[in-house]
Amino acid sequence: MGTCWGDISEGVRVEVPNTDCSLPTKVFWIAGIVKLAGYNALLRYEGFENDSSLDFWCNVCGSDIHPVGWCATSGKPLVPPRTIQHKYTNWKAFLVKRLTGAKTLPPDFSQKVSESMQYPFKTSMRVEVVDKTHLCRTRVAVVECVIGGRLRLVNEESDDKTDDFWCHMYSPLIHHIGWSRSIGHRFKRSDITKKQDGHFDAPPHLFMKVKEVDAAGEWFKEGMKLEAIDPLNLSAICVATIRKVLADGYLMIGIDGSEAADGSDWFCYHATSPSIFPVGFCEINMIELTPPRGYAKLPFKWFDYLRETDSIAAPVKLFNKEVPNHGFHVGMKLEAVDLMEPRLVCVATVTRIIHRLLRIHFDGWEDEYDQWVDCESPDLYPVGWCQLTGYPLQPPAPQCKFLSCQDVLQ
Repeated sequence: MGTCWGDISEGVRVEVPNTDCSLPTKVFWIAGIVKLAGYNALLRYEGFENDSSLDFWCNVCGSDIHPVGWCATSGKPLVPPRTIQHKYTNWKAFLVKRLTGAKTLPPDFSQKVSESMQYPFKTSMRVEVVDKTHLCRTRVAVVECVIGGRLRLVNEESDDKTDDFWCHMYSPLIHHIGWSRSIGHRFKRSDITKKQDGHFDAPPHLFMKVKEVDAAGEWFKEGMKLEAIDPLNLSAICVATIRKVLADGYLMIGIDGSEAADGSDWFCYHATSPSIFPVGFCEINMIELTPPRGYAKLPFKWFDYLRETDSIAAPVKLFNKEVPNHGFHVGMKLEAVDLMEPRLVCVATVTRIIHRLLRIHFDGWEDEYDQWVDCESPDLYPVGWCQLTGYPLQPPAPQCKFLSCQDVLQ
């Protein structure tokens, strides 16, 4: 969708159903975009001028919104709304005058929308996914369904298909079959010795590519300290240690003070991941750093901790410092996955921005449920995404009165 979204802006004219009409058949009229909010547009029928009494919200990618000219080519009637029918005697001349030079949707817009909702992952494809019970390893899962690019994955060994996990097709948590072996990552072998009928391996080219890195020179080493988003508590950035260096730029990381003796809660981040930071990142950006559990010498000071643990900080130059011109601002509304319960997509607000890092607050919930998310995360969506794809949207929590689309966006 991003490739054709530049064609959408305030002032663009479209043809939409005319709901202010007593005719028994479905008729249409011209409307202009007054305001954009994600995939949703506030529309005003042509001829209402500054009167907003019949303004309405509509999903721009919906099936009932068309470029100007669609009615003429489709044989559909253009009928002015009943409220303003008396204003002009020659509506055709009015439209010619108003629409001359006006922008509308590209003629192939609906085709582009349709194409953007075709997803390469198919049901019955096999993938490797992080084991949610042991973060240090992956296991085989099968794509059970695809909605809006989000995959419901079911553990291949699950007989009743209840052992599932939701993620986006471009999530860093899924990989092609054989990925773990190729980089030296732990893998839970399946008790199933051969593929079940109809299951087939997802082709490697479907998965999100990571940037190539040069590990030949100065590189991350086991024991180096850093700061990392805790995958089990995404509201926290923690003191962490590189526990193992894998191939292709992947690192196994542990949260200091919280690690299991067998390393079962180590987790894998790529060296270019936006979820790892050099020592001092939190202090520089005035973010609370979570010290190791049980560490008594507070406030936490990196200089003292490095000396006490006889360790060194990972070199700053090894971290990803790219910051895209993402356009997010504090206060913006969006639809965001609750990554602690990834089947849920919720009404959310951007509450803080640190370079490419966004603090996502779930409307109606306490701040402790906030999550740090990268600006390019595949788990953030524009307002209206759920409606467009048919994915259920979780409204704000009950203690917050239910908000309509208009309430959220005004």
